[in-house]
Amino acid sequence: MRKNELVYYYALDRKWMSTEQANLLLKNAEEEGLLVQDNGIYSPNFDISGVTIPIGFKPTSAIFEKKDPLQEVIGRIAKATGTQDTDVVAEMNKLIKDGFDGNLLPEAAIVIIAQRHKVPFGDKLDALSTSVKKNR
Repeated sequence: MRKNELVYYYALDRKWMSTEQANLLLKNAEEEGLLVQDNGIYSPNFDISGVTIPIGFKPTSAIFEKKDPLQEVIGRIAKATGTQDTDVVAEMNKLIKDGFDGNLLPEAAIVIIAQRHKVPFGDKLDALSTSVKKNR
């Protein structure tokens, strides 16, 4: 569908959100790789056959929240090691301070820690890299 058709559907037809929010939703979905745009036409970038939408579905404001890739990897490590997120953050800070004299970014440190614990993180590398570029 074209962008204007999607915005119309979300904002005016369904009344789920404002037109500004609908535009933001499309932008976020494209940045996260959920949608691809080709010649102004948006298409899903995943297999839709396994998706079931319940009757009466209405999205919550959570769809506008950006996911922090660093926090996601921290959560994965905590789950895999059976520890708390705060323990993983402490390990990350210790690595940064003691192993690199404070000269290592948290995104790089969390990748090293994920490797140590054999926790998959490859799907977050692009997002971590983008996060570094935006925040530095």
